[in-house]
Amino acid sequence: MLLPLLAHAADPPEGFLRKIAVRESQNEKARDNYTYRQSVTVQEFNVQGQVTGEYHEVRDITFSPKMTRSEQIVQPGKSTLTRIRLTQEDFNDIRNIQPFLLTTDKISQYEGRYEGEQVMDGIPCFVEYVRPKQILAGQRFFEGTLWVRQSDFAVVRSEGQAVPQIDNTKEQNLTPHFTTIRREIDGKWFFPVETYADDTLYFRTFPQRIRTIVRYMNYKRFEADSNVSFGDEATPPPADAPRPSPPAPH
Repeated sequence: MLLPLLAHAADPPEGFLRKIAVRESQNEKARDNYTYRQSVTVQEFNVQGQVTGEYHEVRDITFSPKMTRSEQIVQPGKSTLTRIRLTQEDFNDIRNIQPFLLTTDKISQYEGRYEGEQVMDGIPCFVEYVRPKQILAGQRFFEGTLWVRQSDFAVVRSEGQAVPQIDNTKEQNLTPHFTTIRREIDGKWFFPVETYADDTLYFRTFPQRIRTIVRYMNYKRFEADSNVSFGDEATPPPADAPRPSPPAPH
């Protein structure tokens, strides 16, 4: 199956990036009042295309009795990976970059390029390519494409990569290209339901194919008239968790 070709409009809607950011901020605020379950699976493959190891965990994003946002481990992270390991940058990307929201507090860090119009998942969309204006030390950013519903500027899909790639004489920490699909929740909000990546990362010692699947399930609105705050982040994943950091050459 093929997507319809892009219709290249001469100009984007006036104030397009700002309108996306306003809608994304509303979406973020709404999602902060929902509970949901998140599962993360990362697999590595050998040259024959066989799975040689896997990392898997399941968490519930919920609220404490004091109505603060919290994460509860349902299935602790378990790894059988042997060729790669996940770093803290990888887990931060899963948490913050792959379900990317271009909110008003982030818009000053990004620049956009209008790509035209396209129907995505049956929805008429504007298409916008975004990237960071500059890479700041110690910070992670999204670079890629957003599909934006024409009727209300809601992002319905994103495709791209977490940047920067860390590639220097001391380490290589490469990131895959991914797609995040959103679905309409409660007839108004577009929340991520799946992030999928199947990519080959070209390390100096060998190319490594990996597959990442992140699913967001069972969205339920938290019914309480209260301001919601996010509690302490969940306990970091175990040290043996995965992200491409290839073994030293023999």
